[in-house]
Amino acid sequence: MRNRPDRFLVAGAMFLRFALVLIGFGALALLLWEPRIEGRNAHATLFEIYFKDPILAYAYVASIPFFIALFQAFKVLGYHGRGERIRPAILKALLTIKLSALSIIGFAAVGELFVFFGESDDRAGGVFMGALIGLVSGIAAAAAAVFERRVRKAVDANPGNG
Repeated sequence: MRNRPDRFLVAGAMFLRFALVLIGFGALALLLWEPRIEGRNAHATLFEIYFKDPILAYAYVASIPFFIALFQAFKVLGYHGRGERIRPAILKALLTIKLSALSIIGFAAVGELFVFFGESDDRAGGVFMGALIGLVSGIAAAAAAVFERRVRKAVDANPGNG
């Protein structure tokens, strides 16, 4: 007999998936909207804003691991909401989340180098944002590693899943 999830578990997973969708849309909206209101781009054309700013291009490339991790978390919550907690696919998703979080830390570290060695009138704000991104990504990587270890033990103990 298959382990059926209770209503609270399904509702909690659905709520968290909805929250992930909202976070994703909010981050995408911020990525598209913020450059238009930034001080140095206030009177620039769309072409000047999006195609002549290498820092903005770097920010867009650096956001790719964030969206990959959000999608993988969405998948893990889908498995969890269906009561499927021991699957090799969950291991792969957790590994992808961990690697995405570590790559975000790397992108933030390189961004800090831009702040330190570039022309900036607000280094303290840039350093704080980089440190905050690194801290949150480090926590996400550690949590993914812990969950990955637990799921790996369960998969190894019960090889009939897949």
